[in-house]
Amino acid sequence: MIEALTLTKAYGRTTALNRIGLTIEDGEIFGLVGTNGAGKSTLLRLIAGVLRPTEGSVTLDARPVYDNPAVKREIFFVPDEAYFFTNSTPLEMMRYYAMMYPSFDEMHCLKLLGSFSLDPRRKIAEFSKGMKKQLFICLGVAAHVRYLLLDETFDGLDPIARQGAKSIFAGQMADESLTIVIASHSLRELEDICDHVGLLHEGGVLLSRDVESMKLGLQKVQCVFASEEEADKVLADAEVLVHDVRGRLHTITLRGTREETQARLDRAQTVFTEMLTLSLEEVFISETEAAGYDVKKFILD
Repeated sequence: MIEALTLTKAYGRTTALNRIGLTIEDGEIFGLVGTNGAGKSTLLRLIAGVLRPTEGSVTLDARPVYDNPAVKREIFFVPDEAYFFTNSTPLEMMRYYAMMYPSFDEMHCLKLLGSFSLDPRRKIAEFSKGMKKQLFICLGVAAHVRYLLLDETFDGLDPIARQGAKSIFAGQMADESLTIVIASHSLRELEDICDHVGLLHEGGVLLSRDVESMKLGLQKVQCVFASEEEADKVLADAEVLVHDVRGRLHTITLRGTREETQARLDRAQTVFTEMLTLSLEEVFISETEAAGYDVKKFILD
C-alpha cells in the first residue's frame, strides 16, 4: 500500500504540493487527474523516491521510499519525458534495466515490443514520442515490479496503441500482484481502466474515490412531467446535485441507487422518463460541485 501523510513539496517560494494525504491500495489501477501544474508529476516523483519531501512522508507498506534502494526496486517510474542513453537502442535499455531490477524479463520485454511493432535494434532517438511511450511501458511491465507509476502515459499514443497498452496492463494485473498509478489531465482517458480516481488541484487532493461506488451512488435521469407539481414529488427530500430544466425537459442528477431513484420516479406522473449512464467526468463534476468546487474550470477534456 502506498501512503502519503501531510506530504509537502516546495521549490523555493513555490509550493507544488501542500500537506497531501492519500492512500493507494494494492492491486488497483489508480488514476491521478489534474490540469498541468496541479502537482501530478511532483507527486509521482515523490512516490518513486526521486524527490525528497519538504515535509511529510511517502511509504510503501510503512517503509519510507526516499533514499531506500530496496523499496525503489519495487517501483518503476515512467516520466512524461522518459530518459534514455544517447544513441541507445531498446536492447541496450533492456540490459540496463535488467541490472537495476532483478526480476526483469528480457524475453517478455521483446514480446511486448513486438506487440507494438517496435524494432529492438533501432535507435530510440529515431522513435516518435508515442513510440518512446510504448517502449517504456514495455520496459516497466517487463521489470515485474509491484508498483508501476506512469506520467501522462497515453499522451502521444494513437487510439490503437492506447487500447494495446490498457490490454497489457490488464493482463499483467491478472497474472501477478501489480499496482498501477496513472497521472493524466483527462478523465476520459482513464474512464475504462481505473478502479479509483483522485482529483488533484493546486497542490491538494479535492476528491479521492472508488469509481464503481461513485457511479452506483449517483443517478442521472431525464423526465418530462405531467405538471410541475409532479416534479416536486420526485425531488421531495432528494439529495439533488444537478437539476437542469430546458423547456419541459428536466435533467436531474441525484444521490441514491438505481432502485431508489426508480421508486421516486414511480411516485409521479410523467410523459417521458429515461435513466442515463453517467460518465466518470460527470460523476466528478457532480461530486466536486456538491463539495463547493466548480470543477469544470479545471478538468480538461
